[in-house]
Order: sequence, then structure tokens, then C-alpha cells
Amino acid sequence: MDYMSGTLFIFLGLLAGTGLGLLLRRYWVERQTGRVRDQAQNLLAEARKEAETIKKEAILQAKDNLFQMKAEFDRESKEARKEFQNLEKRILQKEENLDKKSETLDKRDATISKREKQLTQQEKEMGEKDKELQSLLEEQRKRLESLSGTTSEEAKEMLIRVVENEARHDAAVLVKRIETEAREIADRKAKNIISLAIQRYAGDYVAEKTVSVVNLPNEEMKGRIIGREGRNIRAIEAATGVDLIIDDTPEAVILSGFNPIRREVARVSLERLISDGRIHPARIEEIVEKVGTEIDTAIREAGEQAAFDVNVHGIHPDLIKLVGKLKYRTSYAQNVLQHSFEVAFLCGIMATELGLNEKQAKRAGLLHDIGKAVDHEIEGPHATIGADLAKRHGETPVIVHAIAAHHEDVPTEDVLAILVQAADALSGARPGARKELLETYVKRLEDLERIACEFPGITKAYAIQAGRELRIIVESGSVMDADVVLLSRDVARKIESQLTYPGQIKVTVIREIRAVEYAK
Repeated sequence: MDYMSGTLFIFLGLLAGTGLGLLLRRYWVERQTGRVRDQAQNLLAEARKEAETIKKEAILQAKDNLFQMKAEFDRESKEARKEFQNLEKRILQKEENLDKKSETLDKRDATISKREKQLTQQEKEMGEKDKELQSLLEEQRKRLESLSGTTSEEAKEMLIRVVENEARHDAAVLVKRIETEAREIADRKAKNIISLAIQRYAGDYVAEKTVSVVNLPNEEMKGRIIGREGRNIRAIEAATGVDLIIDDTPEAVILSGFNPIRREVARVSLERLISDGRIHPARIEEIVEKVGTEIDTAIREAGEQAAFDVNVHGIHPDLIKLVGKLKYRTSYAQNVLQHSFEVAFLCGIMATELGLNEKQAKRAGLLHDIGKAVDHEIEGPHATIGADLAKRHGETPVIVHAIAAHHEDVPTEDVLAILVQAADALSGARPGARKELLETYVKRLEDLERIACEFPGITKAYAIQAGRELRIIVESGSVMDADVVLLSRDVARKIESQLTYPGQIKVTVIREIRAVEYAK
């Protein structure tokens, strides 16, 4: 009984606790729900306020943009309206100007029409007067023909002849005066350029001999050079291609040969054999071969040094070797390599003064005589040979032409060829540059005077200044002034065709005037 009541009591207590817990839980949930509802209402209220604020700001921004767009539109409209007004003003002004021009043209047309009428009337009057004048002239012509006894055609021909003669005389005087002035100006400028080139270039001159002489330590050395039954001298001549002349000249042996390089090889070889003392055919061949190799090297080095000194680069190695060979070549006892140096420097200086390409001029001057390095092997003028060699080894047409034309074997076509001619003449014609035998010199002077005296009208001819100038005196009765120039040119051309000479010869014909022409 007590157990049942306790259980019932516990059950009732649990039921009461459960109900109380449910009530408490319901109370807590309602409380939390109310709190959440309040927060949600607060958030909703804040969101509405923020939306209202954004809406107001958007409305204000839209109104501001609209105001700015309106202001911009008003400004552009105002500018467009102003531009239209200006355009309208300009159109109105142009219309006014066109109206004025139209009025002016109308007035001018009226004036022109009036003048045309006047001119037409004047033409009619002039036609009538012209007819009257023609009739008067015809009448006057007939009277003149009857008085003079000649027709109008004959008188016209006589007048034409008189006028023609006067015109020819005046033209001849004018041409002569212009030619004289041009020659004086050209001579003055040419002399200035040439004198400046000569002053700026100071080259040394070395004269080479046409034969080589080897000095001997004693007379016994001649026998050793000849050898038993002449075997040594035959070996030397066979190895070098040079003739050995052993005569009564004390302590000296003369080497004679057409090729200067072979002669140099023979000279050096013989000097080494003499200093060595061992002279026999095997030793001779060994020494000659060794010296030949050394001379080839020296030739190449001389050519390279020449190109370096002249400051010319890019020359073909074969041409460099030909330039080096000129070291052993002479022309009228003038060393050709030294001559090429002088021509190169003189060409460069004159080209600089004339505003031309200095390096190109030096190149043409250095290479102008390369034909002389092989002219004993190839037939033909050395200028033509040199031009062919230069063309074959890639030189430009301007350089090739300058080489070919420096002795007028071909006509000159540009200034560079003329510069090379002038520099070549300067280098060869300066005092002491070239030598020749007395007999050849005297014969050349006699030939100059003889050639001049072959022309009719020449009374005397004198070769002066060591054959550099030929002065001719003509008969004033048989040779006129106009014939003097032609006579000087004919004499110069005949000298060029019949004589060989270094440099140039000045031909001066003297009458009442003097005409000068050069044989180049």
C-alpha cells in the first residue's frame, strides 16, 4: 500500500515536472521567437531606411546628370547656332562679293565690247593705210631700181652678204675674246691647283740603273765566277736568265738583262756566292732559288707597303704584286714605283681641291702604270695592258678608264682620267726626274725643229727649255691670225705621232699674236 502510493506519488511528480518543463520550454521558445521577431522588424526597418536613402541619392544623381547633360546640350547648341550664324554671314559676304564681281564683269564686258568695236574700226583704217603704204613702197622700189640699175633681189643679196660678213667678223672677235678669257681663267685655276699639289707633295727621287754592277773583293774572284771551262758562269746565266759581262773593268762584274727582277735576283745571288766563297753549279742553283723566293716576298711586301702609304685598300693581291714589281722597273731612268707614288699623291691633292673622291684618285694614280710590270711579256701599250689587268682583277670602270686613257690611247671621258694625265706629266716632266742619253736628247731636239719646219709658212723653229717647249716663228704674209691656232695644233699632233718623249712639249706659234697648244 505504501509502495503503490509512493509509486503514484513519483508518477505524479514526474508528470508535474514534465508539464512544468513543457511550460518553461514553451515560455523560453516564445521569448526567443519574440526576440527574433523584434530583430527582424529592426533589420527590416533599417533596410527600408537604407533603401530610401539610396533611392534619394539615385534620384539626386540622376537629376544632377540630367542637369549636366542639359547644360552640355545648351552649350553645344549655342556653339552650333553661333557657327551657323558665322557661316551664314560668310555666305552673305560671298554673295555680296559675287554680286560686286558680276557687276564689275558686266562693266568690263561692256568696255571690252566698246574697245573691240574701236579696234575693228582701227583695223579697217590700218588696212587702208597699209595698202597705201604698199603702193608707195612699190613705187619707191621701182624708182630705186631704175636709179641704181639693180633689182630688189640683187640688192637684198648684197645686203645679206654685207650683214653676214659683219656678223662673222663680230662673231669671230667675240669667240676669240671668250676663248682667250676662258683660257686665261682655266690656266690660272689649273696653275693654282697644280702649284698647290706640287707644294704639298715633297717626294724623294731615286734613280735606278739599267744595268747592275757587282763589286769583287779581288781580281781572282773573276776566275772563280767563270769556273773551270766556264761552267759556273753558264750555270749562273742559265739559272737567272741574265748575261754576265766580265771584262777588263777592275774588281767588277756587270749584269745585263732585259728583265729587272731577274737582274736583281742575279745581283743578290752573286753577292751571296762571293761572300760565301762556295761557287759551283749546285750551290748556284740553290742560292738563286732561295733569292728568287726572297725577291718574290720583297715584291709583295713592297706592293703592300705602297698601298698602305697611299692609304688605298681592297686591291687584289695580284695587282699588289704587280705594284711591287714596279720597284725594279725604270722609265727613262726614273723608278716607276716612286713615280706611281708621286702620281697617286698628286692625284689625291688635286682631287681634294676639286671636290672629287680623294681615295679613288689615289687608287687610279697608284695603278696607272701597272702595265709596265709586264709590258716586256705582253705586246701592246702599257696603258692598255694595265687597264686589262685592272678590269680582270675587279677594279671599277672609272679606274680602268683612267689607266687606259692616261696616255690618250683612248679618249678621256671623265675628270679622273684628266687628273691622272696631269699628275703623270708633272711627275715625269719635273727637272731631274728622268734621264736620257746625250745622243737621244740631241736627236730629239733636232727632230722637233725639223718637224716644225716641214709646215709651209714657218720661217724658224727653236727647241728650248731642254726640249720642253718648241717656239715657231711664222711669216706674217702667208699665215693669218686665224691660221695660227690650227698650225699649232697640227704641229703638236705631228709631234705626238712621230716622236717619243717624256712629259709634254709646249708648242708656241708666234706672229702678231701667240697661240699655244700642248702635245701630251
